[in-house]
Amino acid sequence: MALALAEPDATIVARRRLPTYAVDGAERALARALDAAEKLVSDSGRPLLAAGIATPGVVRPDGIDLAPNVPGWGELRLADALRSRLGDIPVPVWNDVNAAALAEARHGSLRDADPGLVLGLGTGVAAALTVGGRVVPGFHGAAGEIGYTLGGAGTLDPDEAHLEAVFGGRVLDDLAAAHGLSGGAAELVAAADPELSAVVDQRIDTMARVVVGMCLLLDPERVVLFGGLTGSARIVTRLTERLRSHLVFVPGVVVSGFAQDAPLVGAVTLAADAAST
Repeated sequence: MALALAEPDATIVARRRLPTYAVDGAERALARALDAAEKLVSDSGRPLLAAGIATPGVVRPDGIDLAPNVPGWGELRLADALRSRLGDIPVPVWNDVNAAALAEARHGSLRDADPGLVLGLGTGVAAALTVGGRVVPGFHGAAGEIGYTLGGAGTLDPDEAHLEAVFGGRVLDDLAAAHGLSGGAAELVAAADPELSAVVDQRIDTMARVVVGMCLLLDPERVVLFGGLTGSARIVTRLTERLRSHLVFVPGVVVSGFAQDAPLVGAVTLAADAAST
């Protein structure tokens, strides 16, 4: 979990990063985040004008859908919880990859690209679309939830694994542990063992197949990658090569200049917009 304090123009002046400790459940994770947020504001000695929140999942007024990685996260009312601790202020809450796309469109690699596609490659996988500099959330707010794409051969078998069960930080960590590797996804992806290497390449190609489909539908000018898995040159290079070899009109592919902080910059941007109105 990442937190930042910013000026009204969205310039970040202080930040903190906290481990989620997902096994302890959502309530404890949120309580620790709110404690840290309260201290950031208190230490600043200045009034808080607004706050922005970026969270995995599809945000509803009374909870969050499609956020399975932290037990109980779907029952949280994040805006209400934050206002109860920090005061009656505006608190927009967005999906984290949509927030990352907002950051890229306003301040990052999509400022001069239209349309743009953002891919979050972290614990899970998800995408977001920008058109005309605006994020397109979809009818239910679930546009880009590609983790639920069928991850196999496309047989439409009800028991077929979704993409997020094939490729993503959590599943690669589990795969590494199953092969006796203590370094998680990073060690797995860097492994020289031919058998493991083939397994990793197959999983990257499964992800690439989904991205190719999105590019054929959307024809983005640029694709921006962010999240922990973008630290692997192998993943970034192979994904880029697959797009180049399977698309007639190939978008530019870049790694976000915000690294893992793109959703945080998006949340700060949401807060700055709310404060200005």
